[in-house]
Amino acid sequence: MKSFDNATASLANFDPRSGSVVERTLFNHRLWVLLVCVITTLFLGYQATRIELNASFEKMIPTQQPYIANYLEHQKQLSGLGNALRIVVANRKGDIYDADYLKTLQALSDKLYLLPGVDRAYMKSLWTPATRWVAVTEDGLDGGPVIPDDYSGTQANLEALRRNVQRSNELGQLVALDQTSSIIYVPLLATTADGQPLNYSTLSDQLESLRSTYQSAGIDIHITGFAKKVGDLIAGLKQILLFFAVAILITTAVLYWYTRCLRSTLLVVFCSLVAVVWQLGLLPLLNYQLDPYSVLVPFLVFAIGMSHGAQKMNGIMQDIGRGMHRVVAARFTFRRLFLAGLTALLCDAVGFAVLMLIKIQVIQDLAVIASIGVAVLIFTNLILLPVLLSYVGVTPRAAQLSLKSEQTEQAGQRRHAFWRFLDLFTQRRWASLCIAISLALAAVGFLVSLQLKIGDLDAGAPELRADSQYNQDDAFLTRHYGASSDLFAVMVKTPAGQCARYDILAKVDALDWQLRALPGVDSTNSLALLNRRMLVGLSEGSPKWYELQNNQAMLNMITASAPRGLYNEDCSLLTLYAYLTDHKAETLTRLVEHVEAFAAANNSEDVQFLLAAGNAGIEAATNIVVKQANREMLFWVYGAVIVLCLITFRSWRATVCAVIPLMVTSILCEALMVWLNIGVKVATLPVIALGVGIGVDYALYVMSILLGHLRQGASLSEAYYRALVSTGKVVMLTGITLAIGVATWIFSPIKFQADMGVLLAFMFVWNMVGALVLLPALAYFLLPVRSAAASAAVPVSGSAAKQPVADVNHLRSEEPCHGR
Repeated sequence: MKSFDNATASLANFDPRSGSVVERTLFNHRLWVLLVCVITTLFLGYQATRIELNASFEKMIPTQQPYIANYLEHQKQLSGLGNALRIVVANRKGDIYDADYLKTLQALSDKLYLLPGVDRAYMKSLWTPATRWVAVTEDGLDGGPVIPDDYSGTQANLEALRRNVQRSNELGQLVALDQTSSIIYVPLLATTADGQPLNYSTLSDQLESLRSTYQSAGIDIHITGFAKKVGDLIAGLKQILLFFAVAILITTAVLYWYTRCLRSTLLVVFCSLVAVVWQLGLLPLLNYQLDPYSVLVPFLVFAIGMSHGAQKMNGIMQDIGRGMHRVVAARFTFRRLFLAGLTALLCDAVGFAVLMLIKIQVIQDLAVIASIGVAVLIFTNLILLPVLLSYVGVTPRAAQLSLKSEQTEQAGQRRHAFWRFLDLFTQRRWASLCIAISLALAAVGFLVSLQLKIGDLDAGAPELRADSQYNQDDAFLTRHYGASSDLFAVMVKTPAGQCARYDILAKVDALDWQLRALPGVDSTNSLALLNRRMLVGLSEGSPKWYELQNNQAMLNMITASAPRGLYNEDCSLLTLYAYLTDHKAETLTRLVEHVEAFAAANNSEDVQFLLAAGNAGIEAATNIVVKQANREMLFWVYGAVIVLCLITFRSWRATVCAVIPLMVTSILCEALMVWLNIGVKVATLPVIALGVGIGVDYALYVMSILLGHLRQGASLSEAYYRALVSTGKVVMLTGITLAIGVATWIFSPIKFQADMGVLLAFMFVWNMVGALVLLPALAYFLLPVRSAAASAAVPVSGSAAKQPVADVNHLRSEEPCHGR
């Protein structure tokens, strides 16, 4: 009853005209705020049902990178060297010279030809007319389609097919080296015939349907290519709803265990989910889709919302426990934490927005989607949640628990053992030890992080598990075709009609020979190589004639019968193909460096060697952009965080205390990536920037309260204890809880999602540890306080702790924090 009377009195004595303009506007018109939020939630909830999960090949590549610009400039003449599928049809019972096998191959080829988005003009299999053989006969050069027009499945037809395949130069490319399987090569367009973007999820489902239809006891089908990989990613990522539900249950259970208040716990979860609904509802309105790389962002928004919501709930619960009315408690908590919360969310937004500097659209889309989520959190968790709690409050039990803790501290009883342990880091000995250990960890982590590599470090599709169907299919292709599906193409630009000139072909031939000698290059193909082979054929197979003859008439004759893929229609562009054993970062780097050096030495007005086309060439260009963006991204995100901390704290000393733990965590995260064999690529590049943006939340809440009490004259130990009991324990709670939530991603069938779960869990935990341990240790040496006399004259008791800390003023005294 007494508590009720105190609460009523606090409301009666409270001036509703006090506080900032924002506070008065929101809390003096609470019903209007709720009405606007309800209408917005209903509208955006409906819009969220229209969200799509898809991907785009063009969004995955850095279109402004010079190599990609070269590819896009000549894309129409290089069709099939970008987004393509390879469907391997294998005969379990023998080789491909089997009538039943060829019948299945033809049926499947016809079905694939009709799929939406297929670039039919450049599709290739044993059954397509473009697959031809060339040979030297008594009558000169002869050739034709590998499967002749009069094929009827007779034994004579099959023997003719065997001869044609041997003369087609397709062994190891379209036909397996052991001739037990062949490939249907399916290049894809960006859009379907009706102008709609290619839907990779639908295409993947169609491919799986064809696999189940044509795969039998005697036939195996293996599918590789960007479109299939993305389709498998989308199928796997649909399971994210399960992990999302698990994360919600974990965070709800832990938060309830801490508060013992079901109503306020559910309100925090509700407001965080409302933020996700608003975010998803805004995406279709702004013409955005979720893709395999941004689909995890809604969970991050939920995690950030839970972190901020728990802080607001904790503050209100403490004030109600001290006897305040729930409305007054909500307003005082709003005053104390709105600035810190707003700054923290701005740091989150900056961490996301910095990703816009990376000129890869899929990352830029992720940045926009994440920034939208952070923007809505300002309304749902900094405004809506306090307003709702001003109506609902907390249960009496939760208030009594909070009051009991407060009364124990006021009575001078011993602090909890864990708080006493953390308080040790405000003393010289432990602060020095903590800083020394942190420096040692940072130094070792930095040395290890020097081994961090750019790009993929594993064969196949590292985004998927090693035992996934896609990676098994890719391994089959590599085993039976002598090379992976990774193709690197060099474009050789010449004057129109002069691509067969001897001096130009001689340079192409020289590069061809050099590339074949590079580790990681299985084989090559070019017009120069074709001329060598054809000359041997025209010379009765004598290897003595395996040369590039300086005979222009001969070169022109051979070029006229060459496949069009080796040169374009007006003979102004040659293509040199390098078939790679893998697409690992070192393989691509070695290849790029060699071609660049060759181009620098041999480019002239008549011939220019241009990089790069093919899926491996595009990945090499992407790796270059990622490498350039990696440090630049960190520079900008830390620069923005430092500026925002300076604005908030108005103290460079406090800013250093808040930022140094983040830097140590970033260094250790890079070392962890080396240890886990994770390369920096499109999927993992945003993780560290996200970790910095989210991690600074912890430091902002702790430092804001700590500085506020230091300004009131408390010692560092007392101020840090106040920060711990008001916000620090919630920082610890949310840090561990969110780490557990993202750690559930380890069980995802999508490897890059599991990798992100490990890295984010690591950063959540270490940023929390840094804010609770390294921050006070740095504060001991850096933060000035009032003189000892002033501190003694202004005791910090429970009543002082009740005063709202509306802002944090700069600590002007220059006296160091020694002798505390």
